Amino acid sequence: MTTPAPRPGSVALVTGGTGGFGRALAAKLREREVTVVLADLDSERARATAADLDAEFEVLDVTDRAANAALVERIEARHGRLDAAYLNAGISAAKSDDELDLDEFLRVVDVDLFGVVYGAVAARPAIKRAGGGAIVVTASLAGLSPMATDPGYSVAKGGAIAFVRSMAPRLAREGTTITAICPGFADTAIIDRIRDQFTQAGFPVLSADEVADAMVAAWTSGEPGAAYVVQPGVGTVPYRFKGVPSARTAGGETAVVPEALRPPSMR
Repeated sequence: MTTPAPRPGSVALVTGGTGGFGRALAAKLREREVTVVLADLDSERARATAADLDAEFEVLDVTDRAANAALVERIEARHGRLDAAYLNAGISAAKSDDELDLDEFLRVVDVDLFGVVYGAVAARPAIKRAGGGAIVVTASLAGLSPMATDPGYSVAKGGAIAFVRSMAPRLAREGTTITAICPGFADTAIIDRIRDQFTQAGFPVLSADEVADAMVAAWTSGEPGAAYVVQPGVGTVPYRFKGVPSARTAGGETAVVPEALRPPSMR
């Protein structure tokens, strides 16, 4: 099935919607006359951001499974449909010393991985009822090349990419494309504590607009299960996953993995 592209009157949910990527994405979707629902933790700043973008605002803790489901129900009740879910909420560890703070590790995984799982499970039936659409997960380059400074973030983003790849075939059968966006270092609050290091090294960081462009493209032309790397000076490119050594039969021939068990990149 072909994934329906965004069109005037489409409805999109963006979690972590009032942060850097969410703001930039909302502006681009509004230009396409898409109704945007920004979901985030409650604050005056978040509500003001949504108002400035002419977007709706909903309070959401992405780690609350029931709250994800209730939000999607409210969106369907209000608009009659949900066409896309951008699962964009994310945090990183507050410190990067040699000690592993397990409470912080679990908090990062809860938001960055289970927040994605809960959001996808909640949005899936609504998007199917709308005739298909897109689920776009904000992962990270850290999910493909883990960061020694933040194990929790690396685990969560790597898990989110694996979730996208494993869910892609079943969602594709429903007309829904699920993809992951994997930006490198970007100009958002997540790098605030180390921003001076990028400046001193002259290391380029992505703008929020560059990432938002990739997020829009994932809805319009994303391939099921794809992970799109976004890097300064490179643009947006699909990541090519390496295969693992295949099993061999007793006769020495390469064994063929049953089709139902193959990741999208092997199909």
